[in-house]
Amino acid sequence: MTWQLLLPSVFTLLLWWASTGLILYIDGLPRHTFKWTLSGAGGLWLLAMWQLRATAGDASVRGAYIAFCAALGVWAWHEMALLMGLVTGPRRTACPPGARGWSRVRYAIEAVLYHELALLLQFGLLGLMLHDAANQVGLCSFAILYVMRLSAKLNVFLGVRNLNEKWLPPNLRYLHSYFRQRAANSLFPLSVICSTVLAGMAWQAALDPASDAFHAAAGSFAATLFTLATLEHGLMVLPLSADALWGWAWRSRARPAE
Repeated sequence: MTWQLLLPSVFTLLLWWASTGLILYIDGLPRHTFKWTLSGAGGLWLLAMWQLRATAGDASVRGAYIAFCAALGVWAWHEMALLMGLVTGPRRTACPPGARGWSRVRYAIEAVLYHELALLLQFGLLGLMLHDAANQVGLCSFAILYVMRLSAKLNVFLGVRNLNEKWLPPNLRYLHSYFRQRAANSLFPLSVICSTVLAGMAWQAALDPASDAFHAAAGSFAATLFTLATLEHGLMVLPLSADALWGWAWRSRARPAE
């Protein structure tokens, strides 16, 4: 049973590291390459959606791996659509300097409204496709990514130590004006506690001796995603930088601006 837990965890860790770095690298390339990248990402989205549908009834370890990779492929499309400026929001300018309270909230929502609606619609579509499927690894994986990324966005908006603004490409640098830099915020402890509890519950389910190979792998995927999300939240407030993890990904930005 140990390898049934270890392999999905290592696979998730490597895929998370490689896919994040690849998106950062591609996003740092000249803007004239974006149309080709987005076309390829669109093809990946179609393939991923097809695989999620095809593996809906496949409650095997192989089916779990395919569904997990497909969910990350769907997620990657939305990430690239945002970072490359295709799907953002109706407001594409910096936050007015004097904006406070609900005005700042409204401006921030307008800046990413289309992206958030696209994610919500995607979540709903996957729910309709897979709510009664034997293999729900893809739906659960997307749900974890969606909820934990929403938590990260809210924490960055409310204020954290490390904003990672350099991760934004030049065409989206205005989004940095909606971030707030401070030691932490009141939502942050709740976010970390919830993600830690959920990670513990997922690990407990994965380690259950009564779990078969499929459910052990599914639980390990979920547990590792929650653990990585908790780590990412921690890096928001600790005096550490995550840049070194993806040193190779920054090479595409070490070029003169277009």
